[in-house]
Amino acid sequence: MRKGVFLLVAVLIGITSCNQKGQTTEDNEAKQENVTMELRDYGPGPVVFDMEEITLENENFRTTMWTGEYLQMTLMSLQPGEDIGLELHTKTDQFIRVEEGVGTVYMGDTEDNLDFVRELKDDFGFFIPSGKWHNLKNTGNKPLKLYSIYAPAEHAHGTVHVTREEGIEHDHDH
Repeated sequence: MRKGVFLLVAVLIGITSCNQKGQTTEDNEAKQENVTMELRDYGPGPVVFDMEEITLENENFRTTMWTGEYLQMTLMSLQPGEDIGLELHTKTDQFIRVEEGVGTVYMGDTEDNLDFVRELKDDFGFFIPSGKWHNLKNTGNKPLKLYSIYAPAEHAHGTVHVTREEGIEHDHDH
C-alpha cells in the first residue's frame, strides 16, 4: 500500500506537466487559461489542475482540494506572523510545498524540543514523518501560500477553515 501512496504523491506533484494525447503544450495552456477552477474538494474522483495557480489563488487558512481513501491535498494561506499551530500527526505522513512567501519550519520528537529548524521560501518542499511534532510560521511580510499532501487523509472531505482560529478549533489529532 505504501508504494501506491508514494506513486500517487509523485503523480500529484508532477500533475501540471501532463498533456492529453494529440494536443500540443500550447493547446493545453490556452485551454487552461480560460478555465477558472473552483476551490473545493474534488476527491475522490480524478481531476487535473495547475497546482501553483490554485495554491496562489487560495485565501483561506485551509481548503481541502482533494480527498481520497489514502491521500489528501489541502491548500493553505498563512498571514504574516501566523503559524499553523504546533501539531502532531500520529497516523499521517505529510508533504508541504511552499509556492510563495517565506517561513520557518520547526520539527522534533517532543513539543518542547523542536530541534529541526529550517528556513523556507518559494519552491521549497519538506516532509513531516508521522509522530513528529511540527509547526510552520510565516516570517515574511506577505501571505505564505502552500499546499500540503497527507497520507492517509487528515481532514474531513470538503473541509474549509477560513481563519487560523477556525482551523485550530477543528483540528483533532494534534
